[in-house]
Amino acid sequence: MVDNFRISGIHHITAISSGAAENLSFYENVLGLRLVKQTVNFDDPRTWHLYYGDDAGSPGTILTFFPREQLPKGRPGAGMVTAIGFAIPRHSFYYWYKRLQEKGLSPEGEVRFNDPVIRFTDPHGLPLELIGAAEDRPRHIRSGSPVPQENAIAGFHSATALLHHLEDAHTLLTAGMGMTPAGRAENRFRFRMADEQSPGHYYDILLDVNAEQGIPGGGTVHHIAFRTEDEETQKLWQGRLREKAMAVTEVRDRKYFRSVYFDSPGGILFEIATDGPGFAVDEPAEALGETLQLPVQYELMRADIENRLPPLRSGGEMERLLPKAG
Repeated sequence: MVDNFRISGIHHITAISSGAAENLSFYENVLGLRLVKQTVNFDDPRTWHLYYGDDAGSPGTILTFFPREQLPKGRPGAGMVTAIGFAIPRHSFYYWYKRLQEKGLSPEGEVRFNDPVIRFTDPHGLPLELIGAAEDRPRHIRSGSPVPQENAIAGFHSATALLHHLEDAHTLLTAGMGMTPAGRAENRFRFRMADEQSPGHYYDILLDVNAEQGIPGGGTVHHIAFRTEDEETQKLWQGRLREKAMAVTEVRDRKYFRSVYFDSPGGILFEIATDGPGFAVDEPAEALGETLQLPVQYELMRADIENRLPPLRSGGEMERLLPKAG
């Protein structure tokens, strides 16, 4: 029965950046993530859709971007996910703090729920966090990463949303999606998802009735996706949410997973995505992210799309983000 189901964790988070090449250089060469898929936006095939994650592209590790060249910066604010938290081994805190300082990223440290946290932004203003979790270790290490294996990012730890009001969101997360309240620190409310053995099982809400509304643009989150096992359970979730008067979309085929979408209380776009079929459906696992993969409906447009997409790898300004030896 669907009433026994609980959302198991974060599947992926999708954000907006102000340029593709700088975005790729940062996430590969500074954070050490793997580009696991080069494809295009389903709604705008002349725009990149880039997926980063662990070496296998595992659910719970995937951060995706819609890069739009020279897009003005947005403003993270109320009605948005305003911070993306990655899990790192606790012993790696000082390694990462020093690394980010050397890259000119002005990291700031704090302690949250007894875990050390490093806060910083990417080159286009997206708020990121590295959270030292005692047991988190990456399951699939990226080959050739500039980050030593013992310090590698293990996937998501959490996402933080900023809202004006808590009550309706609390009801959806707990009664609707099966999350469990897991603590409060001042105006931060934490919710735990079911699969504590996989990355990305926390969702935090910051409550601020006076917060400015977010403005979409470069450096903001577009939506957050939560995991479900397969298409059968996804349809059950779709029905359950509709019973609770949520306007849930029809199932959409995203090639690497199936998705349904709905607006959560406070305005954040939620997605429920299936774990499969995964990123190896159109290229070998060892070659993930190496070539442009297109949805079937756009294959006849390949030449035009390839000519219009901005280059992913270039020199010049991006060289300042390349890691130093070691």
